[in-house]
Amino acid sequence: MKNIKYFFQYILIISLLSIFKLIGFKNATKISSLIFSIIGPLFRSNRLIHSNLDIALPHLKKLEKENITKNMWKNYGKILADYVFIKDFRNSKLSQHVEIKGQEILDKIKRDNEPVIFISGHFNNFELMAMHIDKSGLDLAAIYRPLNNIFINKIMEKIRKNYICKKQIKKGIAGTKLLLKYFKEGTSIALMIDQRVSQGIKCNFFSKKASTTTIPAQFIKKFKCRVIPVYIERNNKDDFKLTFENPINFSDKDTINSITEDLNKLLEKMILRNPDQWIWTHGRWK
Repeated sequence: MKNIKYFFQYILIISLLSIFKLIGFKNATKISSLIFSIIGPLFRSNRLIHSNLDIALPHLKKLEKENITKNMWKNYGKILADYVFIKDFRNSKLSQHVEIKGQEILDKIKRDNEPVIFISGHFNNFELMAMHIDKSGLDLAAIYRPLNNIFINKIMEKIRKNYICKKQIKKGIAGTKLLLKYFKEGTSIALMIDQRVSQGIKCNFFSKKASTTTIPAQFIKKFKCRVIPVYIERNNKDDFKLTFENPINFSDKDTINSITEDLNKLLEKMILRNPDQWIWTHGRWK
């Protein structure tokens, strides 16, 4: 029964993407944004968004939370439309829409030939972060969570391997072992630290305990490697600003727990820059 539902979802998404390709980047983002602003509130996950906002931003008024939710769904729609044009972002046809801040940091990492850990969250549009790192000539492996829809997931895996970075690692124990292998060989790692994980630790996230990945902290303790926070935001003209922050060095006194909590604090600051740019549909506090 699930596969039948997933197949119809696949047909719908493919149909939308085909239309988006015909009408071009600007029109596609506008229309997809409008569609999701209408249908987004009808999804079950809309209640989860409201619950998450109550936890993370309890001081906000109801209208402010509703605006964040509405804008998040609009951005979600724009991200979907972006996938049609990922190839154009990769081959620079749409590079004028992406401003890079901190390119010198990537250039130095490349010169030093030293693997690092890039950390971020599901901001708008998160795929462009790993893409630019890879385009800058760094050997990169990125962790991803396969989509529940097996039909759409096949397309997404193909897009990511062809245009984001070739070393795509499935989330899980086997994936972590492969990451370790790659890192020892000099490959940098890019991962999102904002999703709930079954294998992690409970750490403060917006003042409430949330299951959080310890992969960055484990690598930091084992290899004494540096962490590069990455952030991306989209403006009203559908242009992106991609920012690479200065490297963070942790000391030997830092523990896996303290490092993980510090990274959560960094993620909080990123989210607070533009709350409606983060995807609030993750069950962080379940």
